[in-house]
Amino acid sequence: MARSKPTRRTAILVALVTVVVAVGAGVAVLTLRRDGADDTASAPPPVTTTTVTRTDLSDSRSLGGTLGFGPERVVKGAGEGVVTRLPKVGDTVARGKPLYRVDDRPVPVLFGDTPLFRTLDKPGLVGSDVRIVWDNLTALGYHTGSQPTRAKDGTKIGAGRALLTDALVAAIKKWQQALGLEASGRIEVGQAVVLTGPVRVSAVKAVPGDPVAGELLAVTEKVKLVTVPVEATEVATVRVGAAVTVTLPDSSEIPGRIASVSHTVQGGGPDAGAGQSGPPTVDVLVTPARAVDVAKLDAASVQVTFTTSTRKNVLTVPVGALVALREGGHALQLPDGGLLAVETGMFSRGLVEVSGTGVTEGLTVVTAA
Repeated sequence: MARSKPTRRTAILVALVTVVVAVGAGVAVLTLRRDGADDTASAPPPVTTTTVTRTDLSDSRSLGGTLGFGPERVVKGAGEGVVTRLPKVGDTVARGKPLYRVDDRPVPVLFGDTPLFRTLDKPGLVGSDVRIVWDNLTALGYHTGSQPTRAKDGTKIGAGRALLTDALVAAIKKWQQALGLEASGRIEVGQAVVLTGPVRVSAVKAVPGDPVAGELLAVTEKVKLVTVPVEATEVATVRVGAAVTVTLPDSSEIPGRIASVSHTVQGGGPDAGAGQSGPPTVDVLVTPARAVDVAKLDAASVQVTFTTSTRKNVLTVPVGALVALREGGHALQLPDGGLLAVETGMFSRGLVEVSGTGVTEGLTVVTAA
């Protein structure tokens, strides 16, 4: 028997059934996917932990400085006469050696902090200027004899002072003879210049033919230094001899030490000019540990990192492990969700010092990822 052709109505019914089945399958797939997403969202997030460690913490600050030979100091002549020879910029001067010449006579350098303010010619004179001469000639290898504790009249000489003895006068004569001077045994004002130590000539301010009584030249330290202006209110945290790190223009780091702290405050006062705005500062001088590290640099802007305080052998955690409490203070969260109250100390380079009951080395705590 022949199969009849499907009618148009039959075809429409088949199409409707197919659509319904497809939609139903799609709903089922969507439902399954939504259920899976809900399961994933409800899973607890992973917990990141760290341990309490024991270490040293240090607080540091970095300040800008200038590499060079340090601040200039003006050298003035004294006495009478005409300048006949001056050093050149860059010359260095040692103890006992001539710095310039007056009336064609050499004026040597002595190291100290007291100028020769009077004529030293009579045995029995006592003073800090006599001490300068005694110390320097002794350092130069001359036989200066021993120093008594009391003057001829019985008065105590005291620290930082000395007596002009016959032995010292004899040493002066030998020194003068070695310099090509008249061996008179007397030193007049202006016949020697007192500086704080070995120097480098940084500027010449006079010319031959000028009177000696005036500004002759400027000197700096003999070695390269870094000058760092530090706010006067912060200079108490700077200690002479402390180690620092100097960052050079090429980003390399070299070790250094604090050589000195100036006693002169600069700027910040009522008389400060327009170019001297900002708080008052004090110059701190830093010496590179190895001269070879800065041998190729005559002058440069650098950064100096100072360690202002140090905490030795303390318990620490990353700062991200601290939990701020609603009632104030901080706590550490344990992996089981419990909180452990802590006292915080120094913060340094992402770590914080912690202490408190139950806080021990190796304790596992939760931290921010």
